Amino acid sequence: MATHKHDDFIENLVESALSEDIRDGDITASLIPASTKAHARVISRQTAILCGEAWFEAVFRQLDESILVVWKVHDGDPIQPYQVVCELSGPARPLLTGERTALNFLQTLSATATHTRQFVDAISGTGVKVLDTRKTLPGFRLAQKYAVTCGGGSNHRMGLYDGFLIKENHIMSAGSVTAAVYSAREQQLNKPIEVETESLE
Repeated sequence: MATHKHDDFIENLVESALSEDIRDGDITASLIPASTKAHARVISRQTAILCGEAWFEAVFRQLDESILVVWKVHDGDPIQPYQVVCELSGPARPLLTGERTALNFLQTLSATATHTRQFVDAISGTGVKVLDTRKTLPGFRLAQKYAVTCGGGSNHRMGLYDGFLIKENHIMSAGSVTAAVYSAREQQLNKPIEVETESLE
C-alpha cells in the first residue's frame, strides 16, 4: 500500500468516512473546551492480527495534524487481549471526533487479517495458498485485499479487469467451456484464464 495511488485511495476513503459521520460538525465534541488536551490508548480485547495503521492515522491527520500516534505493534503483527496497540495525544476535540471512525477501520481490517491467518495456519505445511475473492465491502476492495496479505494470504484478481474467471453463468451464456476459453484467448492473450467447473469431465 506504499504507492501514491494507494495513498490517495486511503485519504479519499477516510475523507468519505469522516464526512459521513461528521457532516456539518461534531456537536458533542463541541462541549469540550477547544484548548483541552487528551491522551488515549487503543487496547485490544481479543487475540488478533493487526491491520489498518494507515487508515487509522489518516483519520486523525485529516482532523488535526498535531495529533501524535505512537504504535506499539504494526500491520501483520499478532496482538493479545489487553495489549496496548497504540497511544495518541493531542487536542481532545478531534481525538473524540475521530475515535469511532478510526476504530472502525482498524477493527474491520484486523478482522479480515485475523480470519485469513486462521485459514493460513490451518493449511500450514501443505504447500497450498489462501487466496481472496471479490466479495469485499463496497469501497473497501484495496483495503481488505491488503488485510488479506497482512494475515498471510495472497491476492487473487483485484477486479473484473485483471483476469478471467469463467463461471457457470459465463459457460452457459458462451455455450461451452471450450467456447468461453477460446473467446478469452482471442480477446486478452496476456490475462490469466481460470474456469470454475462442476465436475472433472
